[in-house]
Amino acid sequence: MTFIEVEGVKVDTRHWIGGARVASDRTFPDFSPIDEAHLGDIAAGGEAEIDAAVAAARTAFPTWAAMKANKRGEILRRVADGIEARIEDLSRVETRDNGSLLRSHRRGVMPRVAMNFRFFADYAEQLTHPDMAVRGHRQKITYDPSGVTAVITPWNAPLMLATWRIGPALAAGNTVVLKPPEWAPLTASLLAGIAHDAGLPAGVLNVVQGTGLEAGAPLTRHPGINRLSFTGSVPTAGAVAAAAAPNIVPLSFELGGKSPLLVLADADLDLAVKLAVEQFDNAGQVCLGAFRLIVHESLAGAFLERLIARAEALVQGDPRDERTDVSALISRAHFDRVRGFVERAKARVVLGGGPNEELGGLYFRPTILVDPEPGSEIVTEEVFGPVLTMQTFATEDEGFAMANDTRFGLAATLVTADPSKAARLNAGTVWVNCFFVRDLGAPFGGNGRSGIGREGGTWSFDFYCDVKNTVIAPGEA
Repeated sequence: MTFIEVEGVKVDTRHWIGGARVASDRTFPDFSPIDEAHLGDIAAGGEAEIDAAVAAARTAFPTWAAMKANKRGEILRRVADGIEARIEDLSRVETRDNGSLLRSHRRGVMPRVAMNFRFFADYAEQLTHPDMAVRGHRQKITYDPSGVTAVITPWNAPLMLATWRIGPALAAGNTVVLKPPEWAPLTASLLAGIAHDAGLPAGVLNVVQGTGLEAGAPLTRHPGINRLSFTGSVPTAGAVAAAAAPNIVPLSFELGGKSPLLVLADADLDLAVKLAVEQFDNAGQVCLGAFRLIVHESLAGAFLERLIARAEALVQGDPRDERTDVSALISRAHFDRVRGFVERAKARVVLGGGPNEELGGLYFRPTILVDPEPGSEIVTEEVFGPVLTMQTFATEDEGFAMANDTRFGLAATLVTADPSKAARLNAGTVWVNCFFVRDLGAPFGGNGRSGIGREGGTWSFDFYCDVKNTVIAPGEA
């Protein structure tokens, strides 16, 4: 079967390679976390499909790279138009596939997917660097396309995180091989069709579905790729880096986090509670989430009381319902992992703590754990579920030390009347009195175990391009 119907939308289950649909002898099952229903069997790629996709991308590269940035931009803006025309289809399919809220897709996520193409298409057309001079010689800096980009993305926001890399890679003149997540592969297939209909040439974007071991591994070690962008866990990143190392492939990694929400004594208490409740978004399956609540002891009692009240009011259920605030976890394996973290936690449970028995399935109750043992697993390791821990501190020095006491450094959130204090936090992104706000032109990436490099704006083109310095003798044009 080459097509399945998901929420009334027809989805091709085959790969997209060299401008055509390609089947595989093997398949893997795709299940919905909403009710664990079997959505269909998806073509499972391996080394042969990866070889074919990389070959198609390499064949398409010279023509695509030689195209003027404004001509590439015209095509990419048509891709954005196609995404905007199908926001409802994309939203319904991704909600069914990974369990995230339908209302969030309609209002924010899918419009951002389109913007990932439109923004970087525009940016590439204006990308310049001022000439430099040395001893009368002129130095001209240019951004050359690097070749074939491999993109590997996770299941929690599969289309948005994929296009956040595909957009600048294509705008730079690269061609792409995308390996979508096996737990939520469907919108990548829809994207391939949208891009084709928009006039993207054959081989410029290729999609190979499959597991990390069977499709991801041969892609990461392939000698035909020139850039590799990966979003996922730290252990997997280590394997990816080892596989890519013999080919000296530049890497961009967005990895895990264990971010703090630091509430100082001068904080707006209502705002602090509001920001804490937002961490339950997508059932806590957000790498940027501030799941370590670190609250000044003078505010702790009132903060916790209000937080529990707000969290208890959250509606958990089917993400297709407009009233739902918290949905299900992605899979049975992940559900068991989150439950294991909570059961092993050395902390006091003041809310939730286990499955939502009324709903059954993969629904884990929003959970708050108070006074966890310092340095314990629940404080140091990424849970990736709707689980918040709360610790208190007496002095600001103690609070900042607790916030920075992590191997990760993806993000941090600070609630205070003095924004200058954000300089004391160690993270790639620091939000002060806000959360989850970022322009596409700003740098994004993590410190420590949270990643390698930065993407966004010029930083994306620094990665996806070979930056060239041409030195011209005096008197030459």
